[in-house]
Amino acid sequence: MKFTHRTLAQRLVFASGESPKAVATEVDALGASKVMLIVSRREQASVESIAREIPVVLQHTEVVMHVPTEVAQRAREAAVAAGADIVVSVGGGSTTGLAKAVAMTTGLPIVAVPTTYAGSEATNVWGLTENGVKTTGVDDRVLPASIVYDAELLTTLPGEITVASGLNALAHGVDSMWGPRADPIDRASAQEGIRALAQGLPIVAGDSNSLDGIEQTLYGAYLASVAFASAGSGMHHKICHVLGGMFDLPHAQTHAVVLPYVLAFNAPSAPEAEKRISDAFGTATANGGLAHLRKTVNAPTALRDFGMPKDGIARAVMPIMKAIPENNPTPVTEENLTTLLTAAFAGEPID
Repeated sequence: MKFTHRTLAQRLVFASGESPKAVATEVDALGASKVMLIVSRREQASVESIAREIPVVLQHTEVVMHVPTEVAQRAREAAVAAGADIVVSVGGGSTTGLAKAVAMTTGLPIVAVPTTYAGSEATNVWGLTENGVKTTGVDDRVLPASIVYDAELLTTLPGEITVASGLNALAHGVDSMWGPRADPIDRASAQEGIRALAQGLPIVAGDSNSLDGIEQTLYGAYLASVAFASAGSGMHHKICHVLGGMFDLPHAQTHAVVLPYVLAFNAPSAPEAEKRISDAFGTATANGGLAHLRKTVNAPTALRDFGMPKDGIARAVMPIMKAIPENNPTPVTEENLTTLLTAAFAGEPID
């Protein structure tokens, strides 16, 4: 066995119901005294208790999906103008993504307080969108120094968003099985992440106030994201990033729709990964396990339901083919990729 694995350094705090004090402790530990608090407008009410505990010099609420470059630039300028020495982000993947955009050019540390299962907080991956093209990259400056998970902050997450966000987290685990740098440690972390998500997501889909379910799902989302940060972005994420940038599709829902098609596409060519995923689900096959979970949580099924145009299939094929790693388990051709996208667009059953 030969491989090289890198573990990213960050603090992780699980503090259900105690995020105000936990965030204040993390800010103090980093020696900061001028907080730029990034929070989406949807989360403003829930962030008041946190804001009272930390030295906020700027509260920034311009959070936009896929982090357009002009939005990132305004946030960066605001951080500098306010003299901020740290960024605290409270929200989902778009909020964390904006904090990363600020950190990338200013070098400010981040304390991330997730309110979805997006998982961006556990990676050093950034993403910016300009003129319909989403570009992603890796930079250690964007890795949050600390994460504070507070399950109580997710009790108000709408049911449909809970499901889509949880399946987005699951996609991190699945993609980590065959990402361009995937190694045995990544696959082990991803397998446990998938197992936890498969157990926790049905609970929170049925009862959004279940703290036990939320904590289990957050635990799984974190492990899947840690695996993804190491393994790198595989076929699934390349498809979703291209589609999201080109057609401004909602991030989590796009991932939730595309996942079963990529799993069915790659699983026959990756028997070890397929076995790990099926074991995590506790089912005979990986595809069967995912199908059962998706039915249980009433997962979204078709890209057309979220605004993708039908002619977008042909437009997206070549950009996606250029982005997919060369070591993808199943060789990708224009024909089989078009077939996959056509099925995902319409929500067609997988053979």
